[in-house]
Amino acid sequence: MPDLILHHYGLSPFAEKARLMLGHKRLAWRGVTIPATMPKPDVIALTGGYRRTPILQIGADIYCDTALICDVLEHVQPDPPLYPEHFKGMARVLAQWADTTLFWASMGYNLSPKGAAALFAGQPPEVGQAFAADRATMRAGMTSPRPGDATAAFRSYLRRLSTMVEEQPFLLGEAPCIADFAAYHPLWFSRVANRAMAGILDATPPVLEWMDRMAAIGHGQMSKVSSTEAIATAAAAEPAALADEVFQDEHGIALGSRVTVAAETFGPEPTEGILRAATRTRYTLEREDARAGRLHVHFPRIGYVLREVRA
Repeated sequence: MPDLILHHYGLSPFAEKARLMLGHKRLAWRGVTIPATMPKPDVIALTGGYRRTPILQIGADIYCDTALICDVLEHVQPDPPLYPEHFKGMARVLAQWADTTLFWASMGYNLSPKGAAALFAGQPPEVGQAFAADRATMRAGMTSPRPGDATAAFRSYLRRLSTMVEEQPFLLGEAPCIADFAAYHPLWFSRVANRAMAGILDATPPVLEWMDRMAAIGHGQMSKVSSTEAIATAAAAEPAALADEVFQDEHGIALGSRVTVAAETFGPEPTEGILRAATRTRYTLEREDARAGRLHVHFPRIGYVLREVRA
């Protein structure tokens, strides 16, 4: 079993998604607590630019985005599965909706003026201001829903989720799958991270009961490790050999080219490196860091933009 290191922080909803998946897989893992806002020098040492939370580290391999982390965990520990045998496509599509549309409706509600005031209550004003400025940078170019519109959408989505769990314990059946973990974390933010905003959930009791079942999964066996130790782990390792997968060229960019990969929308900071793989599901970039050594940084294809670096 590989040594899994999750770089996360407590109030990150996507980190909660990853923590619960690790618990579902009954895996032991080590956690590095990272800052919620920039600067994040130790994260950037590993990723080369990408700074969204969480990232998963296995030696000198760095996996970005929970959509890809799901696939990695499924490979590491196939049972219990994240992808139901007869609903794999449906589960992935529902998860993608939850990670995007549902997530942004939830954040529009939770970070409304009332929600932001509750989230940062008791802290110096500059803490909330720094968070707002940081997230504004990450949302550059995005159109965010206004709080009222986001709240109305969030209520509608909660009702739709409620109908899915009225007569079965999880969204697609008797066992949790990737769709459950993706739909849970935006709601968890209201119920746990920003409890003053949890009242919106009261109108959908089946959703609350489903959330109880999800929370009971737990986070697996976590031990803490420092970012310095995690970087030393990367430096002492070599990237794992890449699987012999077909090169899927959609851009006319050859393997071995210097490229950047960046998120399409939120958190568009690019990572630059040498393109070592472009399969049907992911990109792999090789890069060097003075502290972390030679690394492979992996991204999912969906939601990310590949560009060649031209002299």
